[in-house]
Parts: sequence; C-alpha cells; structure tokens
Amino acid sequence: MLFEETHTFLVKRHPTQTRRYGRVMAIIRRRIEAGGERLWRLEDFADLPFTAVAQALSRLTRDGRLERLSKGVYYSTRQTAFGKSRPNPAAIQKLASRRKSVFPSCIAAANLLGFTTQTARTAEVSTSALSLPRKLVGETIVHTRRPEAWAGLSDTDAALLDFLRRAGRTSELSQEETIRRTIRLLSENGRFERLVKIAPTEPPRVRAMLGAIGQQLGKNPSVLKRLRQYLNPFSRFDFGLLAGLRHARNWQARERH
Repeated sequence: MLFEETHTFLVKRHPTQTRRYGRVMAIIRRRIEAGGERLWRLEDFADLPFTAVAQALSRLTRDGRLERLSKGVYYSTRQTAFGKSRPNPAAIQKLASRRKSVFPSCIAAANLLGFTTQTARTAEVSTSALSLPRKLVGETIVHTRRPEAWAGLSDTDAALLDFLRRAGRTSELSQEETIRRTIRLLSENGRFERLVKIAPTEPPRVRAMLGAIGQQLGKNPSVLKRLRQYLNPFSRFDFGLLAGLRHARNWQARERH
C-alpha cells in the first residue's frame, strides 16, 4: 500500500515537472536561435533553474543543435555550404582566458611588444593551468604551468616575461635595437618593480636578466641585492640577444662567442 501511495504521488508530480522543463527548454531554444552563431555557458541562463538548464543544453546537444566544447561550454553552430560552422578561434581563446589566465607567447608575445611584425602560423599561449580544454584552444600550442603569480599580470607584462624566458630570440630587430626596446619597456609604468615582485617564481636566467636591466636603469641597490640572492654564484646564464646588456657579465651571463 505504501508503494502504491508513493508511486501515485510521483505520478502526480511528474506532469508539473515536465511542464516546467518544457517551459525552460522553450526559453533556452528561443534565446539560442535569436543569438545566432556563438558560445553559450551555463551561467548565461542564471535566471533559470540550474538542473533544467543543464538538461535542456544536454538535450539540444544530443539533437545536434549545440556542440559541447567543455564542461558547461557549448557552441551554437550554423549550417554553411561546407557543413556546420566552427567556433571562432579568437572567441574560443577569449573564453579560455576567462576560465584561467591565458597570455600570448613566443611570436605572439614578441609581436605584442613590438619586437616583430610576424604572426605565427600556429598560435601559442602560456597559462598557469595544467592544461586547457583542447576544444577551447583548437590547434593552439599551449605552454602550461606558468607560475600562479602570473595571474595578476597584464598581457604586456606576461609577454615581457615570456620574451625574457626566450632570451629575446623571438625578436627580428638587431641586438642593439632589441636591448634598447627591452630597456624602454621595463622602464615604463613601474613595470620593472612589478616583475621583480614575482621574480622568485621565474627561472634563474630571467632573474639574472632583470638584475642586469635593473642595474642599467639605476634601480635601488637593495632591490638588485634581493634579485642576486636567488642566483647560484657558480652558474652562468644564456642571455641570448640580451647578452649585450651593459652589466650582463656582472649578472653571470655566459661569454659571447
């Protein structure tokens, strides 16, 4: 008898739940159709019941109306002469950067800083994440495990650290012009001080290059002393195109050949 009463109660509830789900599905479908080709996230429907939204998006994905890119992220496709449209790479990377700090790397970083006019055939980014969803970044080369300290950096600051990590080798400028531009960038808007704060999380060669640049800029000796204390005095570092810094040898740069 108890089973029958419970079963009857569930049956009476079911039509109401079905109608509620149907209303949520109709609202979501209308919004997606009106939005055209774009990315959708669960939080775009925060005004609707979470469970019903998740079920509706899953149903639309099974029906082929949406493509699931990663957990909670969907893409609304459109039909083209070549089949279903694909997500815009720039929009995808922008979305990925909202989930975890993502910065330009390699040629993209050098381009942002004015060291090159080249654009890489395959985009490269760096992130403090262990990985990024493959569908979110496509064929982009991802350099992971950057320090968490990068999270508060601007694209320009992070790009400059990436440039120093590569010892300036992504520059298409002459060595002298590369050094002049690096010095100028690090003298702007308190940038040297910002990067020195997170220098302990950087590779020793980056700390050494920052020290040589700081000495050339005439920075406070106590700040330079803190940079030096993190360096093994017996190590020698490859400064690459920045080996011509005025005080490179004083900061343990390798001999140039």
